[in-house]
Amino acid sequence: MFMEPEKKILLEEEEVQRVVQRMAHEIIEKNGGADGLALIGIRTRGAYLVRRIAQKIESLTGAAPAVGIIDVTAYRDDATGEELAKNSEAVKAPVSVDEKSVVLIDDVIYTGRTVRAAMDLIQHLGKPRKILVAILVDRGERELPIKADIVGKNVQVAEGERVNVLLQESDGIDRVVVTKGREHPSGPRS
Repeated sequence: MFMEPEKKILLEEEEVQRVVQRMAHEIIEKNGGADGLALIGIRTRGAYLVRRIAQKIESLTGAAPAVGIIDVTAYRDDATGEELAKNSEAVKAPVSVDEKSVVLIDDVIYTGRTVRAAMDLIQHLGKPRKILVAILVDRGERELPIKADIVGKNVQVAEGERVNVLLQESDGIDRVVVTKGREHPSGPRS
């Protein structure tokens, strides 16, 4: 019998909104404005976050950055054949990355494999001027030497715990929680 896992709330709705606002400010600062930006969200929740961050950047600067969404499944080194078969499209809303400051946006960074796969995919799309990584939650414990340039919240999470990002667009609420106990089988680790 599956029991509801114990939860610890890391961020409530208002805090998620503040973190997204701060991330938008940091992206503008690191790029020296909004010119030449290409924001790329990593599916699934990175696709929602990229839209939010793009809206914040536009409201702060008056310039709308280019926005794209990618699915990195085919570029992961730990994807199963079944996962690869489900991957219908790697890139949606394609944007030019040539000579742009590309900002990869995702909800959680853990092993570093998702970001590595995203960088591989971006390199196939063109030659960016630079690539930055913006992550809502960094839970540490990398398997690969990859770090985020912009982090909303750093947390230490024990083995067997999972960081769950809930967003209004997909879950009806903005909240970040850590669940203890059995992990839900939701695909490869980020």
